[in-house]
Amino acid sequence: MSSWNPDRDIELTDSEDDTEIKRDFNGREAILFVVDANLETERLMEALKIIRGAFISGMLVNDKDLMGLMFSNTKHSPPPHEAQCLDNIVVPANCAVFLPLRQLTKSIVEHYLEFMGTAEESFSSDYGIAEPDGRGNFAYMIRLCIELLEKCGKKLNNAKIVYMTDIEEPHLPSSMEFQAALQKANDLEGKEFEFQVIPMHDDFDYEPFYKEFITLSRAIEIDAFRVPDAQLQREILEDRKLRQDFLRRCLGHFTFSLGPNLKISAQFYNYFQRRSYPHKVHIMRRDNSVVKKKRMIMVRKEDGETQQITHEYQIKTTGGWYECKVGDETLRVTTEQLNRVRNLHPPGMMLLGFKHRSALPTHFYSKPCSFMYPDDQSIVGSKRLFCALWQRCLHREKIAICLFLSKRKSVPRYVALVPVEAAQPDDKNYRSLLSGDGFKIVYLPEARDIRDIDMCDWNNIENTAAKENVELFQKVIKKLTVDYQPNLINDPNLEVLQSNLLALALNIKSDEDNLSQLPDPAVQNKRIEKFIPDYNSMFGPEIETAKKRAAKTEADGASAPKVAKISEDQIKSYDVVEQLIKDKRLNGCTVAQLRFILDTHFGEKPAKSATKAVLVSRIEELSVD
Repeated sequence: MSSWNPDRDIELTDSEDDTEIKRDFNGREAILFVVDANLETERLMEALKIIRGAFISGMLVNDKDLMGLMFSNTKHSPPPHEAQCLDNIVVPANCAVFLPLRQLTKSIVEHYLEFMGTAEESFSSDYGIAEPDGRGNFAYMIRLCIELLEKCGKKLNNAKIVYMTDIEEPHLPSSMEFQAALQKANDLEGKEFEFQVIPMHDDFDYEPFYKEFITLSRAIEIDAFRVPDAQLQREILEDRKLRQDFLRRCLGHFTFSLGPNLKISAQFYNYFQRRSYPHKVHIMRRDNSVVKKKRMIMVRKEDGETQQITHEYQIKTTGGWYECKVGDETLRVTTEQLNRVRNLHPPGMMLLGFKHRSALPTHFYSKPCSFMYPDDQSIVGSKRLFCALWQRCLHREKIAICLFLSKRKSVPRYVALVPVEAAQPDDKNYRSLLSGDGFKIVYLPEARDIRDIDMCDWNNIENTAAKENVELFQKVIKKLTVDYQPNLINDPNLEVLQSNLLALALNIKSDEDNLSQLPDPAVQNKRIEKFIPDYNSMFGPEIETAKKRAAKTEADGASAPKVAKISEDQIKSYDVVEQLIKDKRLNGCTVAQLRFILDTHFGEKPAKSATKAVLVSRIEELSVD
């Protein structure tokens, strides 16, 4: 789905009544894979491998997405794994449904993996190729795709039909089927289903048929069509961890105040969707049941003389309060009063002024940047005013300094709105597909970043370093800096977790060398080789710290029990105990030794439930008395 386009979305008319309101994006994402049976065996297996990666990564990232698979231009139409799923769907000739749109589960992925293991030998006999020339009716195939998407039983947004083929013309240009196929593009545009062609070879020509078909289905001019990179499309399709639709990464809507009585409606996004880790749960040891935590607020009234609880009752969270002592007075602040202070301002953004773009450093390490687009949901005409502001800032090379409150009860942040343009079509990277024309939200740091650190004496309060030393490490950091690309750098911890899940659920072993796709250390060492002599002359040779001795083990290989730092004979003398108290070394004693000290030297027997911290504090109190 395309992003906000100022050339297309802004209508310079006198009336704003016909301005289209952005539709609701609540729903599920659906991808229907269509594989051409005319593919050679090698390309067919490559297409099935791409779908395999999409199934597995899609199940790990967002298992609520719907995915399906069907084959076109086939001779036979064997029933799918769930035969009853096609009861209300008419399957035309030369089409075969392998998997209707379904939410991915372990059994579905296992069924596909079993099919993929035997597809190289059995595909030609099970499905075959349409006779006589391997060309089925393309219009019937599109009609089946639309019917599968409409009858999936779920509310959809961002539904895609991904057609994987290497044939540039599904029909001859002079045939009736060719014109009927082009007419089906209008049905796709009316249904808001996106059609995408994934060529299985790099020298694919869109001109004979697919250029006109895609532009008709998307309701754009034929001159606006740009030939995508086939290799890049295949890589993105296989890796579903990178979300292609920026609208699914929307973080919230807010009002952008430009001045007195002048506001526009906008929304901001993440460049990448955050990867969610599984939630931690507590398990009972006896029956492996999940322990559920419940927060309770108890109010107790104690007797001042006996310190016994005379009254106890439970209150709700909204009925609680906070107390603080100011001198002799006790101030009580209720939760309602605290929430009123937290909600002094509604979420929004306020324009403070403009600066030249050169005033903003290249990199800020305060917080990852966000992206902002206009939205006509709340205020009609926001796109037009947003476009004017964006064009003026871009033309004059200005950035806008604003105060931004992203959500309720959050801390306001100073941000810089940097105007950016969509990447050129020839940019072969993932970032070009993640954002278009708009403002990048750069979060400004709230304090000065201190980097003058003496690495030889870093634990010193008066920590300073020479200017030459700081400049040397700045050069080293520049040599080691790499451009972030999500297809090259992944989260190592999450990769290990997902590989373990795949090994447990689907018996798929991942290559450990590819889990942490970080830059090669040998290449990084080569980049900073010339700085090593300067480093040795400035900081001197590095001194290796002494390694800790390994714990002693018993003959059977088990670890020996820890030996107390203080012996039993030492604590029999009160002088030794007194010295331990002065040196703050009572924590080195065991709980049994602390009880012995209280009983022998102070004549007090503590309760059995007393912890080590309570025993130490009690000994220190008695020694002072």
